[in-house]
Amino acid sequence: MRFETPQTIEAAVALLAAEQGARVLAGGTDLLVRLRAGQIAPSTIVDIKRITGIAEITAEDGGWRIGAGVSCAAMGEHAGLRADYPGVVEGAELIGSTQVQGRCTMVGNLCNAGPAGDSVPAMVAAGATVRIAGPAGTRDMAVLDIPQGPGKNALAAGEFVTSVFLPARAPRSADAYLRFIPRTEMDIAVVGCAVNVILEEDGTVACAGVSLGAVAPKVLLVAEAAEALIGTKCDDAALAACAAAATAAATPIDDKRGTVAFRKDVAGVLARRAARLAYTRALGDPS
Repeated sequence: MRFETPQTIEAAVALLAAEQGARVLAGGTDLLVRLRAGQIAPSTIVDIKRITGIAEITAEDGGWRIGAGVSCAAMGEHAGLRADYPGVVEGAELIGSTQVQGRCTMVGNLCNAGPAGDSVPAMVAAGATVRIAGPAGTRDMAVLDIPQGPGKNALAAGEFVTSVFLPARAPRSADAYLRFIPRTEMDIAVVGCAVNVILEEDGTVACAGVSLGAVAPKVLLVAEAAEALIGTKCDDAALAACAAAATAAATPIDDKRGTVAFRKDVAGVLARRAARLAYTRALGDPS
């Protein structure tokens, strides 16, 4: 097995395109575990951390460009990003332990395409996109379209994600991410829910995004749940309709972590709570 440390995006693409069995190393918190367990045996590991800008968070067009090598801990320490997208940061900060946080990346969590990835629902609710580099050049794609199913993503041969882009924040807007786990920390979501809202001057919801994780083969963007909030001030009736839509959209499985009925019910509960939290934040309460 070869270990390569390219200095440019072009060099990384060339390495990935040359060998079908090559794997990208950003944080490595999943890749190294799978290597040690004998689940994968890549011919080449391409460490992208030395590429210029890959581990930086930069302002762009009023929003934020987050490099593929940015750790989740670094996201939590970035005041501007946390202020604009508290829900995205919340999701990223729930991945693993404190030690893992210093290494793991949001892009790695996305590209692993696990249905329960904590960082993905909030990106989807926010309308985030990723920039992909490959043999044919660069292209942008919605985060929603990257996961294709458990362990499967939309990247073609020789491609890798170089960054995530979170769009400019409108006035009176905010997001939130909540999840249910059996333990108090360091567990995989049984259900996760993110809500993103933009308000009119009078506090009416003008635009919304509601996303669910761990209740389908890939993350869901639930248009019906968002529509239940639009045109309201997140009153009880609107929140109840949002919860009902989330429950209806969830298509989970039965396993040792929860039944179908339980997960569908929790999806509604979390949608209600996350919507209320995002709305409160958009009104100016950061709690």
